[in-house]
Amino acid sequence: MKAFRLLGLLSLCAIASAPALRSDQAAAAAPPAITDATPSAAQTNNTTQPGARSSATNETTRVTEAAAAVASGSVAEPSSPDFLEHLVDVVLELFDVKNSGNTPTHYVIAALFLVGSFLLRRVVTTILFALLRRWTAKTQTTLDDKLMPALEAPVATLITVAGAVAALRVLKLTETSDSVVGYASTVAFSLTFFWLLLRAFNALLDHAQEVAVRRQMGISAFMPWIKKTLVVVFVAFGVLMIAQSLGADVKAFLAGLGLGGLAFALAAQDTLANVFGSVVVAIDQPFKIGDVVKIGAEIGTVEDIGLRSTKIRKLDRSLLVIPNKSVAGENITNLSRFTGRRVEQVLGLTYSTTAAQMEDMVGEVRRLLLAEAEIDPTSVIVYFRDFSSSSLDLWIVFNVTNPDFHKHMVLRQKLNFAFMRAIEARGLSMAFPTQTVHLDGEIAKQLAAKRTAG
Repeated sequence: MKAFRLLGLLSLCAIASAPALRSDQAAAAAPPAITDATPSAAQTNNTTQPGARSSATNETTRVTEAAAAVASGSVAEPSSPDFLEHLVDVVLELFDVKNSGNTPTHYVIAALFLVGSFLLRRVVTTILFALLRRWTAKTQTTLDDKLMPALEAPVATLITVAGAVAALRVLKLTETSDSVVGYASTVAFSLTFFWLLLRAFNALLDHAQEVAVRRQMGISAFMPWIKKTLVVVFVAFGVLMIAQSLGADVKAFLAGLGLGGLAFALAAQDTLANVFGSVVVAIDQPFKIGDVVKIGAEIGTVEDIGLRSTKIRKLDRSLLVIPNKSVAGENITNLSRFTGRRVEQVLGLTYSTTAAQMEDMVGEVRRLLLAEAEIDPTSVIVYFRDFSSSSLDLWIVFNVTNPDFHKHMVLRQKLNFAFMRAIEARGLSMAFPTQTVHLDGEIAKQLAAKRTAG
């Protein structure tokens, strides 16, 4: 909107500073008399109404300008769309405007175009779009619900621009001002139309992202990256199209990109490596936004997957930014994709534990595990496995079906307390690493004698 206002302001400044009005287009387009042998034709041309904008006069002007452009090898200046030119001609003929200069009638017609565009804008935004929104609310898809708000502002702006350009075309301007209006109208229409397409394109991508998330598609985590890429490509294409409409040599620019692309690739090797790394991540899909992952030695929650880097919120709440080329080359453990958690632990009892007590403990531990709903009963393993150097070892193995880390730790804590209470209830004790030294009888006697003498 600011760009459109700036262009309109430039046009008005050029019009205000113009020293004189341009000559009549029909008189400029009419060929001069060559000989005195055709006085009636010359008189006929001179007596033609100079202020009338007939379609024949406009056509003669266009042909003359086109011929001059072809002869000089130049490109014709941008102008407003043909339908506006035709509309202005029809209105001027309807009001029978014949004067060559700007009369009060010209200003009245220009004001009517401005007021008419304002009224049409109000009708479209308050009535037409309201009816369309009411209709889209009844449909099953949400795409049209996003399109209506996205298109409303560009359509309203397009109507305003058309009214302003038509009003300026009614007035007879100097050649410089007319050229400024032509360029300004071309840019304004191009930008508005491109803005409309861009908003519709964004609405379509937002809808595609919602569908991917709702259907739990793997690509949903990479939709923000895909959206950014497509929008950049779309904007670049739009800029080239607008430049071409202004007469710029787009082909030469694209040819220059081929040579500059090699230099750019050499200067941006790391950036391109990160981009290709993001492509690998997008294809392989080892994680999505919200997953808890371990990349190398770092553990955290994925917050964003971009073109250059992946952002991870670590357990200490700091933000870790990892280049995508490093992500693609590291071992990745997705902690959020556990189908279950396997637990293996050893419960060591002292050597004072009897066989009957050990057998009772094996049965009690198995009973405690089978009583938990979150433990797979087919995975429970409890055995008196080893005579270790300082303990009698109970080997305990089981699978927790709930992959949630917090709930897993709550269950582990509950079981550990239950194991401790079972040990205390039987008068047993946990073993810890100890060493017992047995001395030979003679050495023991000598040590005892030294203690007695001391």
